[in-house]
Amino acid sequence: MFQLTCPGKQCVKNDVLSGLTVALALVPEAVAFAFVAGVVPLVGLYAAFMMGIITAVIGGRPGMISGATGAMAVVMVALVAEHGIEYLFAAVLLAGVIQISAGLLRLGKFIRLVPHPVMLGFVNGLAIVIFIAQLKQFQVPADNGTMEWLADAPLWIMLGLVALTMAIIHVFPKLTSAVPASLVAIVSVTLAVIFLDLDTRSVQDVLRDLSGDPAATIAGGLPAFHIPMVPLTLDTLHMILPYAIILAGVGLIESLLTMSLIDELTESRGRGNKECIGQGVGNTVNGLFGGMGGCAMIGQSLININSGGRGRLSGISASLFLLAFILFGSSLIEMIPVAALVGVMFIVVLGTFEWASFRMLV
Repeated sequence: MFQLTCPGKQCVKNDVLSGLTVALALVPEAVAFAFVAGVVPLVGLYAAFMMGIITAVIGGRPGMISGATGAMAVVMVALVAEHGIEYLFAAVLLAGVIQISAGLLRLGKFIRLVPHPVMLGFVNGLAIVIFIAQLKQFQVPADNGTMEWLADAPLWIMLGLVALTMAIIHVFPKLTSAVPASLVAIVSVTLAVIFLDLDTRSVQDVLRDLSGDPAATIAGGLPAFHIPMVPLTLDTLHMILPYAIILAGVGLIESLLTMSLIDELTESRGRGNKECIGQGVGNTVNGLFGGMGGCAMIGQSLININSGGRGRLSGISASLFLLAFILFGSSLIEMIPVAALVGVMFIVVLGTFEWASFRMLV
């Protein structure tokens, strides 16, 4: 039975507000992964929207967030560079078909066989990867075309805002749980930067640095139906099939392992086979609507869970808010200081890493 959220107005409010928090954190991630894959930002943002809303509606794990991910982007970059974006869309579509087939063949149940030490390695490894990824926000383009670390006043302002964000997230739940602490932190730090006129990097700066275009923006329209413009031949199939198999496998492994982690945190149980189908449908639609595809995102999923999001409404809300940002609110989102988003992700790192695993070394 489809259950949008748990009973009661409190659950609806929690899901909607946590969805807004997740959507704010999705923007820079989707943009960054789009550039990793060698495509324009809107292709990544469309992927985050379509993957998010489809898996939230028909996936097997309420509360889990899907979108464009780095794990799949690194597989795509060679295909895009060598053959072009149309072949990427075709490969993502085929990957979706493979994932749907895995769900129908009930292969998702085998995730239950993953031993606990492997799960520890998965969550600890991802925590380290998320942490290292945030360090890139402390770098700016140099005159010689390389990246250099922030220094002096810009560095101290960045560190201060990150610390302020983390402090708000830590303290605010002790005062009230009516609003997600991460959302309060992002809004508070953004307002502080605006009113104090602090010189610090924003989402707009990230767009500019990644694209090299001072006028870069996340603004756009609705995704449009688009059949991949590739020859329907065996040569095309032979070309995209290896990429499709790798994309499908990477997407399912990361999604199902993330599902197991969310199961543990929420003391509930997702449905692996249904999640395979949800991921597959999401990627199939991406291939037909100009998205780069994706899978479950552990960082955003943990932000959602920690912000009180438990139902399917949280993932649906995150996707709809993201679409609203693309259509109407790009100028507001681009004002958000990167430090606020880095602070949120650092909190995710602290909550993701299994610190008790150090006891195994003793």
